[in-house]
Amino acid sequence: MSKAKTDETKQRRDPAATRLKLLTAARHEFAARGLAGARVDEIAARAGVNKQLVYHYFGDKDALYLGVLEWVYEELRSHERSLKLDGLAPERAIRKLIEFSFDHLAGHPDFIVLLNDENRGGARHVRGSGRLEAMHSPLVSLVSKILKEGIAQGVFRKGVNPVQLYISIAGLSYFYFSNNPTLSAIFGRDLNTSRERAARRRHVVDLVLRSLRP
Repeated sequence: MSKAKTDETKQRRDPAATRLKLLTAARHEFAARGLAGARVDEIAARAGVNKQLVYHYFGDKDALYLGVLEWVYEELRSHERSLKLDGLAPERAIRKLIEFSFDHLAGHPDFIVLLNDENRGGARHVRGSGRLEAMHSPLVSLVSKILKEGIAQGVFRKGVNPVQLYISIAGLSYFYFSNNPTLSAIFGRDLNTSRERAARRRHVVDLVLRSLRP
């Protein structure tokens, strides 16, 4: 049996490891080149697997792209769950969520690039995924619960929609990172330094929390 055939047999026997290799390689390739520019040959080569295994495990490039999107969203949701916001004082819980959202985007620039690419395509892959909608439902329910607790304790005002709040938290940080080069050019200073990021982080936290208070 040839070495290539032996390697392929091993890869088929360990599907979880092979899928992870492919997803990791695809995440890098899609972030660098977008869906349109990414090539299955390059993804397979980067993963160190036979190209046919891409089709074996995912079916086609679009399905692999969706797999990457589901992975990066699940990564975000998993980290949010690890914050253990349930049980914290309402203002502390929202502060922690804002800080995490900012830090996650700062530490995962590929997440921003992938989402920009998917938005350019009309979000057709996200719309076709039942997993992604299911991921967000528990988070919205938790934010709603935190808001109600804050109202009951007199620290939050009434009338704040949990979905709108989450979009605002995400958007205030997302725009800063996705548009950092143009913002830096417009305002004539590097907004990507650690000092500028820290200032922006404090501003976002302060802005959102002030908007929630009675």
